[in-house]
Amino acid sequence: MTRSQHFSDSQAALFAHDEARPPPDQRGQPSYIRDHRARLRERFRIGGAEALPDYELLELVLFRAIPRRDVKPLTRLLLETFGDFNAVVSAPPARLAAVNGVGDAVVTELKIVEAAAHRLARSRVLQKQVVSSWDALLDYCQTAMAHRDTEQFRILFLDRKNVLIADEPQARGTVDHVPVYPREVVKRALELNASAVILVHNHPSGDPTPSAADIEMTNQIQQAADVLGITLHDHLVIGRSRELSFRSEGLL
Repeated sequence: MTRSQHFSDSQAALFAHDEARPPPDQRGQPSYIRDHRARLRERFRIGGAEALPDYELLELVLFRAIPRRDVKPLTRLLLETFGDFNAVVSAPPARLAAVNGVGDAVVTELKIVEAAAHRLARSRVLQKQVVSSWDALLDYCQTAMAHRDTEQFRILFLDRKNVLIADEPQARGTVDHVPVYPREVVKRALELNASAVILVHNHPSGDPTPSAADIEMTNQIQQAADVLGITLHDHLVIGRSRELSFRSEGLL
């Protein structure tokens, strides 16, 4: 009987293909680079992401974009520029490309990692009951919005059983303002036959404390929703390392 392939096996094969059969002019890769990559990949296979600090996890990502060159200098430069692994992966392509040594391959690899993280986090909350997956919902909002450099306003639409049926960005703005129209919020809720909504927006400054404009806009949306029998469960403001709930703060 053929043994079923485990995740670690398939992952090892994926990594192996990265540098399989290099062209003749690239076979002279220094042994210290080759050995370092092998050791780092082995540590990841055995211990997972928890076994690696940010700079080593970022190295693993860059290995595939830069197959045969030492990526440590670029790793250090990216972390110095953006701060941590999450900020590097979430950085806008134009800002990444402005870093010396970053080309299309590096930008693409980082954006693939970001897209995969967003899709995985979203799959853990979509079509799930919000009450039972609240922590996963907060994780998703942090993943999708915490490191954006401009404000974004999203609406989470729920059915009568509080199951998340849709998650849609409604507006994008500047570093400290995003235009939101209460009529459009409730109109979209009616189109989706949603019974309740959760509002979410981010503060690029990192501080999730709501502004007077945030509070006023939330009140306007609540009034419009109440007229049509739509429940406003909460408004979440996402900062860099934490989030604020209007409901928990007594603002709803």
